[in-house]
Amino acid sequence: MTDTSRRTFLLGAPAVAAAATLPNVLGAPAAQATGRHRPDAEDPRFTLVVMPDTQYLFDEDRGDAAPLDASLRYVLEEQDDNVVFLAHLGDLTQNGRADEFARISRSFQALDRRRFPYSTLAGNHDIDGSKDDQRGPSPYLDAFGPQRQRTSPTFKGASKDGYNTFHIFRGGGREWLLLALDWRPSAGGLNWAKQVLAQYPTLPAILTIHELVWADDDHQAQFSTFGEHVWQDLVQGNDQIFLTLNGHYWPTGRTVRKNAAGHDVHVHIANYQDRYYGGSAMVRLYQFDLARGVIDVRTFSPWLAAQDHLSEMQQVEVERSGAADYFSLEIDFAERFKGFAPVPVPPGRPAKQLLIPGTVAYWRFEGGQDGKAVPDDVVVRDQTGGGNDLTRVTAPGSGPDALKYSSEFSPRQPSRGSLRFDGQRDPSRGAYLRTVDTAPINKLEFERGYTVEAFFRLPANFKDGHHGWCGLFARQGSGAAAGKTGDDPQESAATLSLSDGGELQWAVYPLNQNRTSTNWGHELPVEKWWHVAVVNDGRRTTMYVDGCPVVRNPATPAVGLADPGGPWLVGASSYGGKVDRSFAGLLGDVRVVGRPLNPREFMLG
Repeated sequence: MTDTSRRTFLLGAPAVAAAATLPNVLGAPAAQATGRHRPDAEDPRFTLVVMPDTQYLFDEDRGDAAPLDASLRYVLEEQDDNVVFLAHLGDLTQNGRADEFARISRSFQALDRRRFPYSTLAGNHDIDGSKDDQRGPSPYLDAFGPQRQRTSPTFKGASKDGYNTFHIFRGGGREWLLLALDWRPSAGGLNWAKQVLAQYPTLPAILTIHELVWADDDHQAQFSTFGEHVWQDLVQGNDQIFLTLNGHYWPTGRTVRKNAAGHDVHVHIANYQDRYYGGSAMVRLYQFDLARGVIDVRTFSPWLAAQDHLSEMQQVEVERSGAADYFSLEIDFAERFKGFAPVPVPPGRPAKQLLIPGTVAYWRFEGGQDGKAVPDDVVVRDQTGGGNDLTRVTAPGSGPDALKYSSEFSPRQPSRGSLRFDGQRDPSRGAYLRTVDTAPINKLEFERGYTVEAFFRLPANFKDGHHGWCGLFARQGSGAAAGKTGDDPQESAATLSLSDGGELQWAVYPLNQNRTSTNWGHELPVEKWWHVAVVNDGRRTTMYVDGCPVVRNPATPAVGLADPGGPWLVGASSYGGKVDRSFAGLLGDVRVVGRPLNPREFMLG
């Protein structure tokens, strides 16, 4: 069989890149900051601001505090980015002199007055760079030692020497640990850091330090000799550390390195002192989005952004738009942190709670032993008790393992189990479930509306060309068997399928049309649990993915479902009245309701 127009879709639609919008930064002096920004620690979107080397702004009687003051005003007043913490990466000053620290200290008083949380650390220009954290007193400690943080809501402690500190800030509804280590932490300093991590074993950790990696001209980060020592002694064996940030060298760069647990550690260097005006107090924004599983990173100078008239040179420096300074990190936070901070899984919900008025059929796939084949004589009971039970059917040439029980499940689905389907085409293989011949659902036309729901997860190889147009839920009977002649009447009278690219499609022959009515979803990432719901209110049909409506829902009225006289299939599609393509992936709870539901009524937990 060849794919017809119903199974053809357009690829390569042009993407429109949105221009980055610079924030509105006020130009008042730091001491007159008047914004009322109050971070929302529960919002899944929040920002960590990183400030690298500011040393050229504070160099004996040379320099200018205005760029730094503008950056600190941004931190205090910017509402949209939800800034929760500022981390300075060291080299606050050029020579480590008391008068230099007096000037930068005055700027940071803007944060102190508002009790806005921040961290600093000593770079090699802030202290005697030939010594480690046992160097003793210094103007840095006098100005930015632990005593300065006594009123900070996030400061939690320091090493005895005062040069290493740790902070716990809240963002996205959870706590994050930030280590601020000296230019040269001693063996004792690194042991202190390990003790801090052991004291808070469930907190994701960010390491800030002045030197760790440098970058080549291609912006590929490489560990320095001392940085390799820190990696081996501290980072590699502590899975909590998922992100490291350092300055000192330029240009900027990044890399990813596997730790002892086999997990990614994102390693970044940022320093702009070699740029115009000593870097113009550029800040790097780490914009966490826990809902999307992304950290969006951008770099700009609030001082330059606030000016009305910029020279050509200044315009170039307002925002760093290259790939080394403007990028996104995709991180599955729950997966990355589950080894030390697993997300509590809510308990399952009893089946009776899902039997809302109008429920026609409800199937759950829990109870089997993980990895064991579903028996040939299995009967998956309809939880409504209405007799819409399912039995297993195995495609010719396929074995028992084509359909297995799985202990995996979406944490949002009511039950705590799923089925693993191993379907494929070219060559064809697989197994599926089919309603029994006496199932009442086989004769229903749903002329007053319906809702079909399912949880599913696609495997990593789903888009390899062997799994397209497999069905999650479909009628075995064709449109022709239901008396339809439009489009390709050999297609199923109703099918919820997935294209080669992972796009959902609900395609049906309604009672009031001679051709198909089709809803299209968008391309879905693999190896992620999804919930789909198809809702018909008696005229219009709307597809929802994770409770959100898709855009391509037909406006033409589509009443009910034409009855071809065949059973319903779970985990397969059909063509010409025969089973066509078996599903590949995990399938959780499936529910059919004989009325339209609103998203608040979906199975989503």
